[in-house]
Formats: sequence, structure tokens, C-alpha cells
Amino acid sequence: MFQPLSPCISVCRIDQRTGWCEGCRRTLSEIADWPMLSAREKRAILARLDERKAQ
Repeated sequence: MFQPLSPCISVCRIDQRTGWCEGCRRTLSEIADWPMLSAREKRAILARLDERKAQ
């Protein structure tokens, strides 16, 4: 199955208010776990990122 690419854009700073990376909007645990996640789990995170970017 197709493995989604990492959304990292090399702007790696955690926003203290939200706990999200300012570049990709993932949490530290989502970033750390990314290599071990299934394609389904990665797609679920990517869907949440769209919602976070809208905030």
C-alpha cells in the first residue's frame, strides 16, 4: 500500500500554546512515531493537519 510522505517542511519549532510544530502542525509524538505508523494512521494524521492549519 502507498505510504504517505512526511509533511515536514523543515521548519521545526513547537508552538508552546498548541503543542504543534509550526511547520507541519504535527505534535511531537506524531513526529516521533511517523516512521513506525501504518499508511492508514499516517493518512488520519494528515487529515487532522488540514483542520489544524485552518485554525
